[in-house]
Amino acid sequence: MTSMTESDIHFLRLAYQEALDGYNEGGAPIGAVMVKQGQVIAQGRNKRVQEGDPVMHGETDCLRAAGVRDDYDQIDLYTTLSPCMMCTGAILHFGVGRVVVGEDQNFAGNIDFLRQHGVEVVLVDDPQCKALMAKFIRERPDIWNEDIAGNEEV
Repeated sequence: MTSMTESDIHFLRLAYQEALDGYNEGGAPIGAVMVKQGQVIAQGRNKRVQEGDPVMHGETDCLRAAGVRDDYDQIDLYTTLSPCMMCTGAILHFGVGRVVVGEDQNFAGNIDFLRQHGVEVVLVDDPQCKALMAKFIRERPDIWNEDIAGNEEV
């Protein structure tokens, strides 16, 4: 298992800023950043509420921003929250090789599933990511339950 680096913390902070922007827009605070060889190639956040799009999660927004590529296996994806099954499927479908996850306490997501399918996953257990998500869940359980389709197991 690869350990976390200073660069990982830097890029996770960028993903956190995306999450915070989403929270300030009234949406779910989940942000993502894609990086190749130390350069940010895409950023995104959960915009399900803002755009009325049920599949616009943080990771899928980021993948959309990255566009069509043939080098996903060389890309690190940073996400503030453990990916749901839909985002996990997208990560596997496009062959992203490494995922850095801010936290998995508010939502367990599918870290083990990613690992079982050959993705390197680094779990940071970031206090800021945990606090923002917990605050959102307390304030807006209705939006949170819609976002995860009422299923905390996926």
